Amino acid sequence: MSTSLITEASTASLDEFDRTTSRWGRLTMIAGLIISLAGPMYLVVFGNLDVATSQLWTAFAAVAGTFFVIWLVEPLTYFPILGPAAMYQAFMIGNISNKLLPSALVAQTNIGAKPGTKRGDLAAVMAICGAAAVHLTSLLVFVGLLGTWLISVIPEDLIAVARLYVLPAVMGAVIVQAIVSMKQLRPTLTAFGVVLVVQFVLLPLVPGLTMMSTALSVIGTIFIAWFARKRTSAVVA
Repeated sequence: MSTSLITEASTASLDEFDRTTSRWGRLTMIAGLIISLAGPMYLVVFGNLDVATSQLWTAFAAVAGTFFVIWLVEPLTYFPILGPAAMYQAFMIGNISNKLLPSALVAQTNIGAKPGTKRGDLAAVMAICGAAAVHLTSLLVFVGLLGTWLISVIPEDLIAVARLYVLPAVMGAVIVQAIVSMKQLRPTLTAFGVVLVVQFVLLPLVPGLTMMSTALSVIGTIFIAWFARKRTSAVVA
């Protein structure tokens, strides 16, 4: 079989993979939404909780006001690395920034797959499957079976230190891994510059924008990186 035929077959298989995951991904997300809302809706309708409709809308507005920015920022920042299929997995599983995204980046780096390519998307899917399996196994062993015993033998000071530094450690590793994987100096410097301006210039001047700092940093980086990108002139045959 010639190389061109193998390439065409691979492309057709990946296209079919995208169509299948898009179809079942949507159905799975809808099913997850229905299941997650079934319990609260049952309690509201049949539980005699005396919850008024206005209270539900007020609670929704409070949650939306807090997390609306995240609803916009997370898909924009995760999609270029994870791809469409892994996005369905990631938002169904959760813990994207501190577990699934690092797993995808490490897998793509180890096999030399560039994020945003078909190979990179497939690597992200397999990495998330592995990360979820390891996570569930570790939860079963270290939380379900040994959790109470571990908490009793670990010093409280050590637990306090872990709580304080575990998130910065994970996020720092993710940022470094992303920089190493993408190898894009100009967008990297742009991102750091925007974050420094937002953190040390904009927020001290307008403290009310604290809840929107992440969104401002991401959107600002996107716009500046887009307009400052290296443009290649088209070659006319």
